Amino acid sequence: MKYLVTGAAGFIGFHVAQKLIDQGEDVVGLDIINDYYDINLKYSRLQHHGIAKEKIETGLLVASSKYANYRFVKLDLAEKEPLLKLFEQEKFDVVIHLAAQAGVRYSLTHPEVYVHSNITGFLNILEACRFHPVKHLVYASSSSVYGANEKMPFSTSDSVDHPISLYAASKKSNELMAHTYSHLFGVPTTGLRFFTVYGPWGRPDMALFLFTEAILKGEPIQVFNYGQMKRDFTYIDDIVEGILKVADRPARPNKDFDPKNPDPGSSKVPFKIYNIGNSSPVLLMDYIHAVEKGLGKEAKMELLPLQPGDVPASHADVEDLVRDTGYKPSTPIDQGVKAFTDWYMDYYNK
Repeated sequence: MKYLVTGAAGFIGFHVAQKLIDQGEDVVGLDIINDYYDINLKYSRLQHHGIAKEKIETGLLVASSKYANYRFVKLDLAEKEPLLKLFEQEKFDVVIHLAAQAGVRYSLTHPEVYVHSNITGFLNILEACRFHPVKHLVYASSSSVYGANEKMPFSTSDSVDHPISLYAASKKSNELMAHTYSHLFGVPTTGLRFFTVYGPWGRPDMALFLFTEAILKGEPIQVFNYGQMKRDFTYIDDIVEGILKVADRPARPNKDFDPKNPDPGSSKVPFKIYNIGNSSPVLLMDYIHAVEKGLGKEAKMELLPLQPGDVPASHADVEDLVRDTGYKPSTPIDQGVKAFTDWYMDYYNK
């Protein structure tokens, strides 16, 4: 099987590519390597895969010096023609599309970036899968699409028509666009609504990274909603397991789909949406205590109100993912956070 993993220099994409490489699959990684956060971390992830920084800027496929079954290309998904050429050349079996402009708060100040990356970029992925058919397109959606919803746990059968950030709106748009291509062109698409993912090589803009950095410096951490937020924190290894289980199971039409009472998470065409999370929400203060334990150092806290675009709680209903794929997250918070803090201190020589 030949896989395209977009966002391969990103947190989740890096881990997905590594797992596929380890399984002996033929893998092409793709990333634009933008400067939303420290590009040195992105280059370090690629270096870990044997991709030399000095070769990346060519815009050509770069073979790994470490793995015979991995190549990487730097490409902006908003540029349609180079992407179509790549699909024509490589003839991918499965596309795992994880590239996106992330971040709820950043979307409040840089909305145009989300249209460029998450709308135009995703449209071009769909077009490539249309003209160069693949067995399955798996793409990253987000728990942010639940927006103003308060019924817990969040279910894919719930309406998600009330986003509270442009980031969330862009991800909801991706789901609608995918359904259109599944309907019109038979592209099998599965969207994964990620809940809060954490672990080694994580993103510097996320809470775990920020908490760890501040605690080690002896600086106060910003604790929003006065620490009363709950998040469905999910360890990266569990997320990767779920992604690959889904990738191996192309979306199929729901034979029980009722157009008079439509299920938002499935369709009469090869389209499916899953939540992918831990299904066990953790209070933010307990998460912080796990970081303190991992670092052996107490946190100073600045308690703040809920930020615009944030939701006070998230809780994933993953019953259909468990039923269909056997997905079973198993990493306890203390263990997962310790794995991150150990990686952080090693990577930054703390």
